[in-house]
Amino acid sequence: MTRAEAVARVADAMPPDWLTIVCNGMIGRELYTHADAPSRFYMIGSMGLASSIGLGLAIVQPARTIVVLDGDGNVLMNMGALGSVAAASPANFFHVVFDNHAHGSTGDQCTISDRVPIEKVAAAAGYRRTMRAHSAGELDHTLTKFFRETGPAMLLVEVERGNKPGIGRVEPSPAELTARFRLSAIG
Repeated sequence: MTRAEAVARVADAMPPDWLTIVCNGMIGRELYTHADAPSRFYMIGSMGLASSIGLGLAIVQPARTIVVLDGDGNVLMNMGALGSVAAASPANFFHVVFDNHAHGSTGDQCTISDRVPIEKVAAAAGYRRTMRAHSAGELDHTLTKFFRETGPAMLLVEVERGNKPGIGRVEPSPAELTARFRLSAIG
């Protein structure tokens, strides 16, 4: 399945009021194009920090569901965040990683996720649950239960390399994204 298809399937499984932090690059652009909402914060130009921001949000907003949408390259950039998430152990933290074994936003340079299973690293760090979806059917089945059980949890979704042709950029400025997200997070 393509990453854009996987992002859409995950987005469709989440109520729009869940607070969602989205990594930089194509994943953010794909979510923005498919299902933008004020409760979705797009990291623009900051690689590897989505899970750290999501963790902080999960700690200060324990009654809200926090979802981090990440890429394999982003997670590998800041592996220490996995330990921080596990140590804090927020029950409301859900981490979805789209893994194409490449830096899809910068030219498909290979990552090491074909040799370093990210969900197993998260499990070893102390995430309560980790899962892997190999296909669209597995993803749909896994999504029926993934968000229902206690976090911190990681779902790694295997996706094909490549970007959706002609996809636009996230249009609001970082300041506008921050302002609208702040209203969603407080409200």
